Parts: sequence; C-alpha cells; structure tokens
Amino acid sequence: MTPEIITSLQNPRVKNLVKLRDRGPRDEQGVFLVEGYRAIQRALEKGARPREVYFAREWFLGENEDELLATAAACGAELVQLGREAFAKVAYRDRPEGLLAVVEQWRASPGDLKLSPVPFLLVVEAIEKPGNLGTILRSADAAGVDAVIVCDPVTDLFNPNVVRSSTGVLFAMPVALATTEEVIAFLREKSIRTAATTPAGDRELYDVDLRGPLAIVMGSEQFGLSRRWLEACEARVRIPMAGQADSLNVAMATIVALFESVRQRRSS
Repeated sequence: MTPEIITSLQNPRVKNLVKLRDRGPRDEQGVFLVEGYRAIQRALEKGARPREVYFAREWFLGENEDELLATAAACGAELVQLGREAFAKVAYRDRPEGLLAVVEQWRASPGDLKLSPVPFLLVVEAIEKPGNLGTILRSADAAGVDAVIVCDPVTDLFNPNVVRSSTGVLFAMPVALATTEEVIAFLREKSIRTAATTPAGDRELYDVDLRGPLAIVMGSEQFGLSRRWLEACEARVRIPMAGQADSLNVAMATIVALFESVRQRRSS
C-alpha cells in the first residue's frame, strides 16, 4: 500500500505530533515520540511496535532508511510520508533525520523486574532534567546494571529529550517507576544493600564495598537525596573532589559511582 503523503502544516496528524511533545497529550493518548534512525532501530530490535512511522526522504542521511521502514511496516506500523516542511515542523531534533515514530508507552513496577543472582541496581530520585535522565540510562546500560528504578519522578520517562539522550537505550534497559517507600520496601525484601551518594557522606566512594547485591542511589542535582533515602541507606558515600565545586553533574556522578562498583566486582 502506498503511504499517505502529507504536506500541509495544518493537517490534523501534523498538529497532533506537535502536541505529543507535551506530557499531557502523551499520557492521554498513551504514546510517545521516537526520532531518528538509531533510536527507532533499537526500539524495533527490542520488540517495540510503533503505531505510526512518519518519514521525509528529503531529510534522510543514510542508505538504510527504506529497510527500516519495511521492518516497521512488517511489525504493523502505519507509514505516513511527510513533505520537507511538514517534517521539520514535527521534528524535535535540530537536524532531523527524516524518521519519527509514535510508540506506545509502558509501565513497570519494581516487582516486574527480572534480577540477576547478584542484583546490581541503580535508583534515581526526582531527577529534574530529561537530558540527565537519558544519559543516566546510557551509563547504566554501559555498566551492566540489571535495571534502573526511577522513584518519585519529576521528569517524564517518555520526554523526547530522555529518548534522544538515551540514544534508544530506553528500549533496552529495564526501567521501573515507583515511590520512594515502595522502592525501599522492595530493596529490603530482596536483601539488596543500598549506597547513597551525597556530598555529606561519611565515607569516600572508593573505601566502601560495592560488591554483592547492591543498589546505588542518586538524588536530584538541585536538592540531592531526600532525608528519607539518607536515613534508609546502609552506606552514605561521597565522591572525593579536589577543586572548588562541591558536587558533580548528577549524570557524571552516576557514571563515577557505577563504574567504581563495576571495578570492584571485576577485581573480586
């Protein structure tokens, strides 16, 4: 079937795609946007089934876009062709690649997670910036954690900037959403130790045993971890810093903490 071709900026489909940049319409429709070849490819590889895929050949950067479109169509996606200006209107990247998918949202709780025999988890509380959350997902994937648990979320997991900065890892990394109390209860039930990162930590990161069943807990960049988490965690650790700054960007601090645990686990 020949895809529908849309050139008008006033077309209802185009207008709705613009609306989906905002959380309200996304949650109301139960979908979110995925832009770019790599992110859509990873989504398809991990079993996501886009409802619709919009494309504009004038923006294509490579030679494999038609193959990707065929794969999406075989998975049941409706293909819709846009004119150059229409695609530029719906794209949220500065440099569009001519591919935009509408994918169904999902929800998972900590109890849905499949843990390894020696669980290694990352818990993040109230992360404010979508770009940071996306980078944290990439870092967690690189470190080989079992899952990321987002507690008391401020940023929508399906924000376009989370999807973009995760480079599609959102589809590969198990992510659960829950309240702080639910996460604390889950970790205790599973006998998973917790290490909270805080500038006021009583021990340096490198002096703490980060092996065995473990959840590294990171707080928001502006406020850090809540008192509830600081009281609940078995260890409160700080990253030693030699300069004038008293803290790191939360995504960078997450990378440091995760890979110190990776180093210890491998050396043992």
